Amino acid sequence: MKRIEAIVRHTKVADICAVLEKVDYPGLMITEIEGHGKQKGLQQEVRGKTYKVGLMTKARIEVVVKDSDAEKIVKAIQETAFTGKVGDGKIFISPVDDAVRIRTGERGDSAIK
Repeated sequence: MKRIEAIVRHTKVADICAVLEKVDYPGLMITEIEGHGKQKGLQQEVRGKTYKVGLMTKARIEVVVKDSDAEKIVKAIQETAFTGKVGDGKIFISPVDDAVRIRTGERGDSAIK
């Protein structure tokens, strides 16, 4: 199993949820986060004054998938989150040793689908 963690723009969250449901992975976790990448924030102009905003608000979407579905899910998220501008985000993929469905005790792949 793989954990796919995508850091994306808030404006893309609904689209990503829809595409994950379309590829039959409706189970996900979404967390609001703050941070910055290489750009270290951005400068905004309000009423003629320039302000530096150091931390950007983003969304973290996490999904645990079967190994065989990982690339399909990564590609779906990447294509949906893409705008071509700085700040589109990142996708992290890491192994998951096991999963347990609390209600039934199912383990492994059957616990995540």
